[in-house]
Amino acid sequence: MSVSPMAYETQFFGFTPQTCMLRIYLAFQDYLLEMMAVVESVVLKKLDASPGGRVSRLDVRKSTEKFLRFMKDHFDQLFGKMEEVLLQLVLSIPPNVLLPEDKVHQQYPYSEEQFQALQDEISRLREQCRAEAAAGQALRAELEEQKAVQAELERILQWFDGLENTCREHGTSNFRESFAFLTQNSKKLQDVLKDVKEKSKKIKRGDE
Repeated sequence: MSVSPMAYETQFFGFTPQTCMLRIYLAFQDYLLEMMAVVESVVLKKLDASPGGRVSRLDVRKSTEKFLRFMKDHFDQLFGKMEEVLLQLVLSIPPNVLLPEDKVHQQYPYSEEQFQALQDEISRLREQCRAEAAAGQALRAELEEQKAVQAELERILQWFDGLENTCREHGTSNFRESFAFLTQNSKKLQDVLKDVKEKSKKIKRGDE
């Protein structure tokens, strides 16, 4: 059997030419063994049908094996020639022939150094894309946070607007006076609440 790798042929056919030839060889060998078994069975039947025969079954088996070796030796010689013809003329691709998927290499030839530089550039661009994606994600998170802060500021501004309107309704337009007014009212409310709690406790004690 041939020992040439024939990698290009394997790429084209999808299997190694040597494997194909081995399968053909084994198929012929199996067929030869089957035929010899059939011949032997016919000879044995003829032997059983002829009374007084001097040939034993063991002699038939020895003759069959001897003939099988003879046929196998000649078959191996013929198959060697057939294999050489098939591998060179049928299952081989000429050196000047390019497969369709490899024609791009002919149009755009690259040296090993250029190919490695291209691979390095691809890796660098891939890392850059990852970094930009991470930066974009961080920017989106920051924008969401800014939106939340802006909403809180707007809520505070609305609260101040409401406070200013309340102060105007009570005749106070100065901001400090407004706070003083609110503080005074808040203290009054706290005193009233304290008084209510004390009276509530006295009422409960009286009920007891």
